[in-house]
Amino acid sequence: MSKIVLKATNVSKQYRLGQLGMGTISDDLNRWWHKARGKEDPYLKVGDVNDKSVKGKSDYVWSLKDINFEVKQGDVLGIIGKNGAGKSTLLKILSQVTKATTGQVKIRGRIAALLEVGTGFHPDLSGRENVFLNGAILGMTKPEILSKFDEIVDFSGIEKYIDTPVKRYSSGMMVRLGFAVAAHLDPEILIVDEVLAVGDAEFQKKCLNKMKDVAGQGRTILFVSHNIQAISNLCTTGLLLNNGQIETQGNIEDCIKKYVTNSRTETLKTIGIEDRLKRGTGNIVFEELKPVKNGEESWEFNYDDEITFQFKLIAGENTKGLGFYLAVRNPFSEEIISNFKTIITENTLNKGERISFTVALPKKTLRTGQYGLYFALANNDFKIFYDVLDTNINMPLLNINPVSMDVHENAGFATLPFNLKIN
Repeated sequence: MSKIVLKATNVSKQYRLGQLGMGTISDDLNRWWHKARGKEDPYLKVGDVNDKSVKGKSDYVWSLKDINFEVKQGDVLGIIGKNGAGKSTLLKILSQVTKATTGQVKIRGRIAALLEVGTGFHPDLSGRENVFLNGAILGMTKPEILSKFDEIVDFSGIEKYIDTPVKRYSSGMMVRLGFAVAAHLDPEILIVDEVLAVGDAEFQKKCLNKMKDVAGQGRTILFVSHNIQAISNLCTTGLLLNNGQIETQGNIEDCIKKYVTNSRTETLKTIGIEDRLKRGTGNIVFEELKPVKNGEESWEFNYDDEITFQFKLIAGENTKGLGFYLAVRNPFSEEIISNFKTIITENTLNKGERISFTVALPKKTLRTGQYGLYFALANNDFKIFYDVLDTNINMPLLNINPVSMDVHENAGFATLPFNLKIN
């Protein structure tokens, strides 16, 4: 029976809006006076739930409220939830970067945490010096760092720049070096926040493989990510946070289904729109996406089913020409097959105008398994992107169930054949 290495009991974290710290000297004196008389902190009785969509009535906000869970040795726990759900706050408490307002966390073993790009790095020191500095912060001895130095640098892939001050590094290079140090600490518990999103596809694959190796050695991993495909591929258990509270915990697939179901109560015009607008102009946006099987919405298809998607778009600006790009990704978020088609050539789509179209993938194109999807709207030469949807923005994985051993001639090819029909 696996032993419990981490246990959170009634953990809550409260912040005061617009203040550095938790308030004024008057508030602190008031707290002290209540504590001296054996009474409860008066400011813990008030406070709004951490819901960014609703304007609160109090200056106090519960970023986390009554969090209870435990993690066993060797578990890979995926912590998911929309932006502002309290994921990063929880990891900071678990890694002892910040203190919980109420409740307690019990930890057995050494923790390595990678919470933000460049955590623990000094910008004026070289990469080599920061390896020793960051390693020491994480609890490694100098002989231990020396014995693993070459392995750390090799894993990071930035040997050429190891004696360059890290202030000249890109964010991706910082993540590479930071993750390499944390991963080679050989911790009992490894905590990773959404830092891998900065790295390229090749490095993300490398990191996921490393975390699998760490988990395979009986160590414990806590992983926060919006990349549902990576969460599904790596994690064994899950924790779904919503407005600072646990909504679902247990089997990772159950948590993912609940997360996706919650997200789909919103329209595509609002789902992940902040992230999407970072990658597109918003001239034309996806308004509806619906995978259809036998006339009903479904994200699960059999191997010999035609896979059909129905789209609705709306123009935010007058836009000339429109192209559509589709890609399918493997469990490491690599595009394995893709293609694009022109929807509108020279005509202009006027502001507020809508257009619907259907995309169909031929039968037996994808082998049995789970796939990430990527859809993009762009101009005709695909130099300007208008909107992007992918599995990392609250979109479910595409499941292909086995039916036949036959393999379509296009399966695994770089170019994905599909039919596009304007409704």
